[in-house]
Amino acid sequence: MAEAHQAVGFQFTVTPDGIDLHLSREVLKHIYLSGVTSWRKRAIRFKNGILTGVYPASPSSLLIVVIATMSTIYARIDPSLGMIDTIKRTMPVSGYMTVQTQTVFSAILFSTGLWLSLILMLRYTLKALLSYHAWIFESHGKISFCTKLWLTLVKMFSGRRPLLYSFQTSLPRLPVPRVDDTITRYLESVRPLLDDEQYNQMEVVANNFKKDQAPKLQKYLILKSWCATNYVSDWWEEYIYLRGRSPIMVNSNFYAMDLLYVTPTHRQAARAGNVVHAMLQYRRKLERGEHYLGPSPISPWTTLYPLNNPEVLCASPHPQIMFYVLSSPPLLLRDPDFVQHLSDRKHLVVYHKGRFFKVWLYYGGRHLWPSELETQFQRILDDTTEPQPGELKLAALTAGNRVPWARARLKYFSQGVNKASLEAIETSAFFLTLDDEVHGYDPEKLRSLDLYAKSLLHGKCYDRWFDKSFTLIAYKNGKLGVNAEHSWADAPIIGHMWEYVLATDCFHLGYTEEGHCKGDISNGLPPPIKLQWDIPLECQEVIEDSYMVAKVIADDVDFHGCLFDEFGKGLIKKSRTSPDAFIQLALQLAQFRDKGEFCLTYEASMTRMFREGRTETVRSCTSESTAFVRSAQRLDLFRKAADKHQNMYRLAMTGSGIDRHLFCLYIMSKYLSIDSPFLKQVLSEPWRLSTSQTPQQQLNMVDIKRFPRYVGAGGGFGPVADDGYGVSYIIIGENLITFHISSKFSSPETDSYRFGQNIRQAMLDIRALFDQKDKKEKEM
Repeated sequence: MAEAHQAVGFQFTVTPDGIDLHLSREVLKHIYLSGVTSWRKRAIRFKNGILTGVYPASPSSLLIVVIATMSTIYARIDPSLGMIDTIKRTMPVSGYMTVQTQTVFSAILFSTGLWLSLILMLRYTLKALLSYHAWIFESHGKISFCTKLWLTLVKMFSGRRPLLYSFQTSLPRLPVPRVDDTITRYLESVRPLLDDEQYNQMEVVANNFKKDQAPKLQKYLILKSWCATNYVSDWWEEYIYLRGRSPIMVNSNFYAMDLLYVTPTHRQAARAGNVVHAMLQYRRKLERGEHYLGPSPISPWTTLYPLNNPEVLCASPHPQIMFYVLSSPPLLLRDPDFVQHLSDRKHLVVYHKGRFFKVWLYYGGRHLWPSELETQFQRILDDTTEPQPGELKLAALTAGNRVPWARARLKYFSQGVNKASLEAIETSAFFLTLDDEVHGYDPEKLRSLDLYAKSLLHGKCYDRWFDKSFTLIAYKNGKLGVNAEHSWADAPIIGHMWEYVLATDCFHLGYTEEGHCKGDISNGLPPPIKLQWDIPLECQEVIEDSYMVAKVIADDVDFHGCLFDEFGKGLIKKSRTSPDAFIQLALQLAQFRDKGEFCLTYEASMTRMFREGRTETVRSCTSESTAFVRSAQRLDLFRKAADKHQNMYRLAMTGSGIDRHLFCLYIMSKYLSIDSPFLKQVLSEPWRLSTSQTPQQQLNMVDIKRFPRYVGAGGGFGPVADDGYGVSYIIIGENLITFHISSKFSSPETDSYRFGQNIRQAMLDIRALFDQKDKKEKEM
């Protein structure tokens, strides 16, 4: 809080006797504490930076190498094969040292070089080991000798207690698939969607591409893969997210819900206070690189690899969680947006009933306690001032088209109080909305989950700052939610933070019997600062236009939340089937019943086993799945379709997917001015069923068996196609699956509630196949 008091910390008056200087002890105390905190942060970051830099070795291992080298020298054994003597002769300061000092100094230099060489060798060995992916294709419960040996070696070379970034330099690069393999898999994926004539035409176009344009494009793409850390991620971020000029609200942003059944307190300010403090704790761990889950990168899982463990997955998106805002280009309006990284932000901005408030997060060199944050937020809730002209719907600029927003920020927010207030928002740690509505899951209210989802995704179109990495939303009844911008990272990153925050809120911080935050409150806590605006009428018209564009989009979103609790992961696994494959086949059955036809289906899988990996597409509509759906649901065809889906998912995870490779070939063709009818057609195909599984229990901070009601509801996203569905699902515990279904009211072909009922019935019908099989086996 030193920044808030600097203006009054030093006062002086000029007198005939000279200058009378007055110092505020309180302010000097805060300045001192802020300095101590800053240096402590630097020291911890420096220490963790060294630990990460020498991983999988440790700093103490250098001492061991030095001692071992010196011991061999005194035993008259030269482990350096003459290198120590060479160092002694070539040292420029050898004339100023005794012979013994020269020997010791040369031995230390040799030991350091040997130690660094061993670290590099260990890293490359670990990278080679982590490039082994045959384990993922093995049958469940069957482990080959090679995989057992690999598992042992990874444990051996992984070191102890890895930090968040320890494995970054050891992760392999994403490989570029062979063109022949990609084309073959692509043709296989579209076969069930095309008749014979259409398929033959596509086969001709694909083969012409493979023969003519593909070799040149592939060579340049391989060259890019050698130069770039990841040949996909930079182009994916730029061309899929940052170059788009259409609204990111609904079209790109996604949301995450609060705990499904539990609300720890119904006091809005108290819940916000605890959660903001938990986020600050998460950020502190993030800054220090201390988010690790255990002593080894290998942990028990249904397969062999800890895919829910961030130490062995790429951690590059994590530091952006709180230090990021999406900014529009200030001059060249056709240029893409850019990601602005911010560090060590000490305030957040709060929106309530059309007013923006700046709240400091530090006091006396420390984070505000939850009780102090509750006090600050309650002050905002009790504030009865009216919004300034144009302030109420100001955030609608981030919800509408990108070009008007870029022009408005250049014309109206580049100077004066508007510039200062906008900078306060964009440089804040994150954005908090104290919402004046009541939302959350209520089984006694019809479609309560649907309204909750719509509120999180778009709200009123002007009460979330959609450009921030995320907006935390605290409702009047104590429920929470997050609206997240998509360009910087995918759902598992936000999910990782959100699980930590909710578990910390409920099980570590807690509340008093009256529902308030625990802890004392400092007397000198300054009140929140209301941001000031001077928005002219012309700018207010731009704001209103952006609001109307966003409102049309928001009003067209049809959401349905479906809680499927008839059975869950536990029963599916007993049938020796992948839960994800089971759900994906149920979605194919539901899609066919809903529209009477199949469609191109998108399922997101992660590629974070590779450095800077993000996602790949699994094309879930296959010849095997369509055969199962058309066959009146035969169990043998179901198993074939499920095995096919699992194999495609594994290929996507291990860098042998279809769509990212074709996407990069298309971008390369644009750079080289090569016209490719095949790539144009592939990239223009609509995904009428877009699906994604939300990760659950990445941190294992809550034992669901002991606390079955402390489960999250997952999250969702808007529809990708105008006449299609977006489906996000989360597998919770053993007996619950939550579906978040989106579509558009404007499409006569879609109805989210109807599709939810089709999914429910499809899940039950597939289960009935296994029940019939079990019944026949018992009768025999």
